[in-house]
Amino acid sequence: MTLSTTTSPVTGRPADPAAASVDPAVWPGVARVPRVSGLRTAVARTLLRRALGRLPLRVRWGGEPAVGKGPLLWVRKPDAFHRRIGAGGLIGFGESYMAGEWEADDLVGVLTVLAAGVDELVPAPLRRLRGLWVRRRPEDQRNTVAGSRENIRRHYDLSNELFALFLDPSLSYSSAVFGRLPGTAEDFEAAQHRKIDRLLDLAGVGPGTRLLEIGTGWGELAIRAARRGAVVRSVTLSAEQRELALRRVREAGQADRVTVELCDYRQVTGAYDAVVSVEMIEAVGADYWPVYFRTLRERLAPGGRVALQAITMPHDRMLATARTHTWISEYIFPGGLIPSPEAVRREAGRAGLRITADDGYGAHYAETLRLWRERFTGRAAEVAALGFDAVFRRMWELYLAYSEAGFRARYLDVRQLALSAADLGAATVPRARAAGAVPAVRAAGGSGKENAR
Repeated sequence: MTLSTTTSPVTGRPADPAAASVDPAVWPGVARVPRVSGLRTAVARTLLRRALGRLPLRVRWGGEPAVGKGPLLWVRKPDAFHRRIGAGGLIGFGESYMAGEWEADDLVGVLTVLAAGVDELVPAPLRRLRGLWVRRRPEDQRNTVAGSRENIRRHYDLSNELFALFLDPSLSYSSAVFGRLPGTAEDFEAAQHRKIDRLLDLAGVGPGTRLLEIGTGWGELAIRAARRGAVVRSVTLSAEQRELALRRVREAGQADRVTVELCDYRQVTGAYDAVVSVEMIEAVGADYWPVYFRTLRERLAPGGRVALQAITMPHDRMLATARTHTWISEYIFPGGLIPSPEAVRREAGRAGLRITADDGYGAHYAETLRLWRERFTGRAAEVAALGFDAVFRRMWELYLAYSEAGFRARYLDVRQLALSAADLGAATVPRARAAGAVPAVRAAGGSGKENAR
């Protein structure tokens, strides 16, 4: 693929519009602007121009002068932009960025404004017609046992080398908890360990604990639990992750305490003193939340504890998203759905689990994503050397920026929860040990506000 070396007047970086050389066999939805009726295109144009004009943005349409105040959104190819959104809504918005048809001087800033104003983008009378416009989630993305394996493969089996380029040295692909904000690259690995230690404390993991981890990642939590003296069984659906996790476990000298299996959580048997699952519920799917929480309850030995880390969104937005095929579900996390705090409480209660601790720290995830994004974009040449083309790189830049914006706009939150069997009453949740003490991040009700020390 030949890339333009022209410098973008908006970003100041070498232009990488991708559109001139998109491989239609790899990116069919990006290579071709969809055919759509003139009416839908006209409606999209009118709604977009009115909506964007009300937001604190500077917007430039093609060669027109920019108008408004705020970060700049430059729509380089307005006709293609309007047609894509008229045909596919937010999927079209993302594909248009992948095609290089729009850009921003501050991508996170633009997306944060859009995330904060998402409820105002479509007039209230037209929201009732949403079902005529948005796409339904594909049936083949349902998280059956076979479907989950394919959905996980599409994201987590991309390349261990790719993830290593932008993650911290612990290879933790979930929110860190920083000692203070803003987070720094120097504190990144320690912040990931602080997060892991907090979860292990919530689950009461210590010498002799039988621990089940649902969702291995690349093995860092299992290794730290084993160093506490726990015996760990970790399950994953990612063959790539399992291979590297096993190697890291061996190199850490913990192979006698940790097993890593390619196994669906629904197929796990046995009883465990603790169950930990970090940002895995987002990949479960609403249809399977009941069996997920029932599995957590059934795997607990008497007196056992569960510790979860989960991304959440407001309940009304979750309900709308659950019915919609989004850009994220099309290109990034097929089959995924972020739950609301209400959904987590409801499904946990129905399964016989009681929440005994619930902390939110969304601002820490925004910083985590910023550090990932800066490393990813700063190592673009190395990403390209792994075989990932310009469209992929723009797609992942948008994914990381879009996610960061969700937390900065408080559209999203991330929570650590402790749960125990409801029939045993509320267990006392241990305080974090001084060596891994977590900042005070109480945020009842999902506000995402932090009081970081």
